[in-house]
Amino acid sequence: MSTDRRTVLADAAIDVLAEAGIRGLTHRAVDRAANLPPGTTSAYHRTRQALFTALVRRLVALDQAELQATGERTPVPRSPDELAAGIAAFVEQRLTSDGRRRSLARYACAIESVHHPELREILVPRHNAGRQVVRDFLAARGVADAEDRTVTLLTCVDGLVFDRLVGGGAVSEQEIRGLVTAALRQGP
Repeated sequence: MSTDRRTVLADAAIDVLAEAGIRGLTHRAVDRAANLPPGTTSAYHRTRQALFTALVRRLVALDQAELQATGERTPVPRSPDELAAGIAAFVEQRLTSDGRRRSLARYACAIESVHHPELREILVPRHNAGRQVVRDFLAARGVADAEDRTVTLLTCVDGLVFDRLVGGGAVSEQEIRGLVTAALRQGP
């Protein structure tokens, strides 16, 4: 049993899901995408649900690693403009190339998790350094409910990513600045 083979299959499953959607995610399609003999995916993941679970675990691992790395190499921003620029760069990455592929798969998994609570449990946001950077920035600016505002800000950013994946187009830094300004706003 090769961990590398499981990773190859999970990565191929992410590609299939992003390209063909939920209905296109089959054992055969993953075998083809991974350039492996027919039946390989089925040997490692007997059911479609097992395949889906492996895909979700891999997707979360990739996302967590990316978010952790982003937070570790990004110091706490010194200004709202620096925070907006950092978030805009992250959003750009989520909408292009490999990030776009994973974003499409992530949203498909989120929808599927409505019917499969075990997937939802895997998809639950985890602590990461990227999120901590935003929280620390807001707290340093005296935002009393920095944790809640961080969640709200990042949820809005996630919504922008979803909207642009579905409708096309880019997210402007001006839109991100507006969200950062709202997160910094004091009072009701």
